[in-house]
Amino acid sequence: MKRIGVITSGGDAPGMNACIRAITKAARANQVEAVGIYEGYKGLMEGNMTSLDVNYVDEIVELSGTVLKSARSKLFKTKEGQKKAKAQIEANDISGLIVIGGDGSFKGANLLSENGIPVIGIPATIDNDIAGTDYSIGVDSAINIVAGTISNIHDTARSLVVDTPRVFLIEVMGRHCGYLAITAAIAAGADYCLIPEVPYELQDMCSHIENKFRDGKQYSVIVLAEGVMNVDKLKKDVDKILNIDSRISLLGHQQRGGTPTVFDRLIATQMGVKAVELLLEGKTNRMVGIVAGKTVDHPIKKGINDKYKINQDLIKAYNISIL
Repeated sequence: MKRIGVITSGGDAPGMNACIRAITKAARANQVEAVGIYEGYKGLMEGNMTSLDVNYVDEIVELSGTVLKSARSKLFKTKEGQKKAKAQIEANDISGLIVIGGDGSFKGANLLSENGIPVIGIPATIDNDIAGTDYSIGVDSAINIVAGTISNIHDTARSLVVDTPRVFLIEVMGRHCGYLAITAAIAAGADYCLIPEVPYELQDMCSHIENKFRDGKQYSVIVLAEGVMNVDKLKKDVDKILNIDSRISLLGHQQRGGTPTVFDRLIATQMGVKAVELLLEGKTNRMVGIVAGKTVDHPIKKGINDKYKINQDLIKAYNISIL
């Protein structure tokens, strides 16, 4: 194996750059060149790539996002696009490819593998919705941002003198996975959290909040995972039941920014090294994960087809935290 290509695809996530650094250094340690491919699968089809220098990647470890950029491509989903990508890989003498991204990125990696290209996937998404790993790169950084925002709202809410208790509704990302929402809610002391994985009754939630108010609390914080419902609808329903005017906080894409946490940098490094090892061992169509602190690998289709399941111990901890 002479050259390993690296792409970042889909939504950016803090820690992607740390992973690029680890891949570059692990490749160099094995006398293999690492090639950075810009703009995901789009750049791969266009041959937009450059050799990665170990001194350069040392400077990017603390940067958020991805220095290789990311782009979505409808063309790559076609046979014509895959043919172009394969031609560029062969023309640039790339022996294997490492794809850093989410399930959509893994689907692209699987297509390349079916076209005879050795590919390894590394999960990177703040949604943490990839099966086969306890953590995806970026989720820990996003949790810290969300939890910090909730804490800031606590600060201002405690300072207000109001005639009517206030409710703050905070919508967070996660698509159909509630991991980001529930972990941030626990860490920052939210009063309630709505996630797709746990059934809820709106009236029960409002009764819970009313009990808080009767006990003397002057405000309440509710965290909503975006995959549950529209936050405007939640506001309308909560306002009607509690006879209040709740406040909405939309964190948006700031959840994907900021300096990656130490934890994200560490797991990104572990998974990057493991991905290089798998390619050097002749493995293909595998995904890397972190389970119980150790690197593991599975067929990449596990990350595509299986649904990530939130640990029941985490749900128990949440249920205790909101009492």
